Amino acid sequence: MPWLESWVHMVYYFPMVEANQTNQQPQHGRKNWVRLAVLAGIIVLGIVLIRLLGLHEYLSLKNLQELSATVKNLGWIGPVVYILIWIVACLFFLPGSPITIAGSIVFGAWWALPLVTIGANLGANAAFLAARYAARPMVETWAQKNLQFKKIDDGVHRHGWRMVMITRLVPIFPFNLQNYAYGLTKVKFSTYALVSLVCMIPGTAAYAFAGGALVSGKGDLKTTLAYLGVAAIMFVIVSLIPGFLKKRYSV
Repeated sequence: MPWLESWVHMVYYFPMVEANQTNQQPQHGRKNWVRLAVLAGIIVLGIVLIRLLGLHEYLSLKNLQELSATVKNLGWIGPVVYILIWIVACLFFLPGSPITIAGSIVFGAWWALPLVTIGANLGANAAFLAARYAARPMVETWAQKNLQFKKIDDGVHRHGWRMVMITRLVPIFPFNLQNYAYGLTKVKFSTYALVSLVCMIPGTAAYAFAGGALVSGKGDLKTTLAYLGVAAIMFVIVSLIPGFLKKRYSV
């Protein structure tokens, strides 16, 4: 499928293009490299600090209770901190599942759903804009000098909304990598943000209600089963999406 090939090439073809450029880079080209180096440096530094501080282990499924207690003890500011945690997770490649479940335990499934949606989308948009600012000018320069790359770039532009939809709904594509990769493309930010917002809801709801079932029942078996039922339905929907998309778009 042309759009899927374009997405794969956008991720893996970038590093190969520069190697084929033999002309001396102009002044604005050096500025683009500086931008890219600064972004890469911030990401690497952030990841290193997170690991040195042990936050990557703290934000894991095995530490759900501790993570949940920390957020809960923050009181009224807890939702704000929770959203900030999501943004940091998106920017520095931290797993989202334990954060979602922790939010469900602290706030309940119904409140966790909008909070996760807000935090995950703000984080995804931040990563997109960071890549767009730091590296997109360089990509445009490559596209002007390389016909093959220009075709790939134009292909991504034509099928942008469809690509975002597929990769958001099908869980085989790394979420955090997508956020940065799309910033390198011609996809409009408004298209990316809107399609991401809508297509991330089913998966978010599945994890939110699965986590909420742990505490929302409060001893009421019927309530617990209701939450588990909603989570199960969402997981089924998410599992059926790849087959539907394959039939509809020949993925």
